[in-house]
Amino acid sequence: MASLLYRLGRACFRRRGVVIGAWTLILAAVIGLFATLGGEFDDQFTIPGSQSQQALDELRELSPASAGASAQIVFVAPDGTTVTDPRYVGAIAQTVAAAQQAPQVAVVVDPFQAKVVSPDGRAAMAVVQYGVPTQELADGTLDALEEKVAPARAVGLDVAVGGNAYTTTGVQIGPTEFIGVAVAVVVLVVTFGSLVAAGMNLLTALVGIGVGLGGLLTLSGTITLSSTAPTLALMIGLAVGIDYALFILSRYRSLLAAGTDPQEAAGRATGTAGSAVVFAGLTVIIALVGLSVVRIPFLTVMGLGAAGTVLVAVLVALTLLPALLGFAGARLAPRPGSRALRREQELAEHADTPARTGGARWAQFVTRRPLVTIVVTVLALLTMAIPALQLRLALPDNGTAAPETTQRQAYDLISDHFGPGLNGPLLVLATGLEPATAEQTAGQLAAIIGGTPTGTPGQFTGGLDNVVYAVPQPLPGGTAAIVQVVPGTGPEDEATSSLVTEIRDRISDLERQTGAELAVTGQTAVAIDVSDRLAGALLPFALIVVGLALLLLLLVFRSILVPVKAAIGFLLSVAASFGAVVAVFQWGWLKDLFGVSTTGPVVSFMPIILMAVLFGLAMDYEVFLVSRMREEYVHTGDPEEAVVVGAQQASRVVVAAALIMFSVFASFVTVEDVIVKAMAFGLAVGVLVDAFVVRMTLVPAVLALLGRASWWLPRWLDRLLPDLDVEGAKLR
Repeated sequence: MASLLYRLGRACFRRRGVVIGAWTLILAAVIGLFATLGGEFDDQFTIPGSQSQQALDELRELSPASAGASAQIVFVAPDGTTVTDPRYVGAIAQTVAAAQQAPQVAVVVDPFQAKVVSPDGRAAMAVVQYGVPTQELADGTLDALEEKVAPARAVGLDVAVGGNAYTTTGVQIGPTEFIGVAVAVVVLVVTFGSLVAAGMNLLTALVGIGVGLGGLLTLSGTITLSSTAPTLALMIGLAVGIDYALFILSRYRSLLAAGTDPQEAAGRATGTAGSAVVFAGLTVIIALVGLSVVRIPFLTVMGLGAAGTVLVAVLVALTLLPALLGFAGARLAPRPGSRALRREQELAEHADTPARTGGARWAQFVTRRPLVTIVVTVLALLTMAIPALQLRLALPDNGTAAPETTQRQAYDLISDHFGPGLNGPLLVLATGLEPATAEQTAGQLAAIIGGTPTGTPGQFTGGLDNVVYAVPQPLPGGTAAIVQVVPGTGPEDEATSSLVTEIRDRISDLERQTGAELAVTGQTAVAIDVSDRLAGALLPFALIVVGLALLLLLLVFRSILVPVKAAIGFLLSVAASFGAVVAVFQWGWLKDLFGVSTTGPVVSFMPIILMAVLFGLAMDYEVFLVSRMREEYVHTGDPEEAVVVGAQQASRVVVAAALIMFSVFASFVTVEDVIVKAMAFGLAVGVLVDAFVVRMTLVPAVLALLGRASWWLPRWLDRLLPDLDVEGAKLR
């Protein structure tokens, strides 16, 4: 591997004009294709093959309007009045009539005809039904609907428009998200002591982002791409792109400081640090591609898109960077008398013995009492992970939207005046009905599920627990009907999920009683099914991804215990990161500091994405740090000394890489979108914990405690495994 990359680095150095020209053409082609073929985002979370999705697809065929997007117009009268006041009734009627003329509207249900008036009489809700699903609503459709509520507002009614026609995602990237890039530039300048080196590092990262992200956005016209997917690809691609170039460039400058010819230095840097980049990138790609095992399309696309961006970042670091080095030549060498040169000379003088550097001193400190370090570190990480025991998962709804948005205001008004269940009603689809008795059967089913009226408005007797009421609605054709079931709890509540399970458990009995074929569906049921699928996939995903990565690390380090230690350290980092996410986003600790407007269940696909990304990034640090330790061990045969010397050689670059990744992820915490905010926060915490607590503290202590056993490998296995030469021993 090292020899192959060595030749690649020298070739790109020599033919730098061709390489740079090729990347320029690729970037231009991607931008042109995006401008021509780029499409729209689809933020609908679906799960093909589930009962709820199959029933929803069937309902769409039977009655497109019933399965289409819907909006809710909520009218609230001022204190001391009711919506039944004649002046309000007239204004609401005008608003309903105006809404009926809005684009793509199929039907508007008058709140007084449907009797959707709150028990205290202060609020009423009109339902606007579209004939197409949310992703097919044209731009400006919802804006046009919001303009139709002017008559109601003119008489003093408080009006808000919400419903499932509004998606809770839709990421807007602003200037604050690029604060991380500014921090990265500062870290690079401090690390290299050179503006040219820092600029070159950032340039390669931006080219990689342009090609990778541009390619992903180009596919948005042909695949189901959520608005979160490009943001995830941007975060990861930017972070790894800067870090991968950092590792190779820092090795190149070290070689120049030692007097190596620039072309030879480019080849050796690509062969040694480039080998680590290949395997670090491969672990990230394996983890992200592993998201496809969950078999949820939007998550698969998200993982593959981010993996593609990482692949481009690796290719850019291995080819474009050596080409740029060819133009810079020896000008990137540390200046005579500079601090950077003195540091490189000191490291060169102490290549086989500890130097008085921060990395060496820290490694000596944590390995002086390795068992104490291990116990304290593990206990601290387990303490951070305690909140993760109460992790709850759900897909975002309008209750997680920003407080100033109309959909969030409508959600809160409905919860206050009608109860939270009306924000996420369930649908029970009944098919195979006899036309003559369809309406009667639907009514019977509604009575069994929701109970029968007691005579007091809004009160029912009988029915299932946690059901406020159930309303039957025959569908066109006379052979099918739906029953709208309004729970007593909100869409994200565990009790609502339990209600879905209870109805499904009773479907066999209900089918015998009614003679119909039944299925529970609706957007709330689909969201619950997605969350359940994701929760069930966490363990298989972890086993597959960690298993593949353990095999890869076995090849890299030719050791049994080092990969096992790396995996255990990753699990501790993930647990601590989950704990921090639960504490802030679910419990509400420091929520104002991080701009979290609403606490509640964690976004259901955040944990699996966090595991995938953090595992790949954790293995980045593992490969870069431990490969230098192994390189020293192979050279000297002293395991204790190898830990300290390897740390002194790699720690400065690993610290810089971790700070860059942290700053990039932390800058995305400012995004309003709850999905991106939670993922960015979890990744930022995870990177800090994994780099500084696990890799820089726990790993040296474990390796020091294990001694030579760290690098033990059975002879029969040593003969079977290929020699990848990640450390570049053959180059010497």
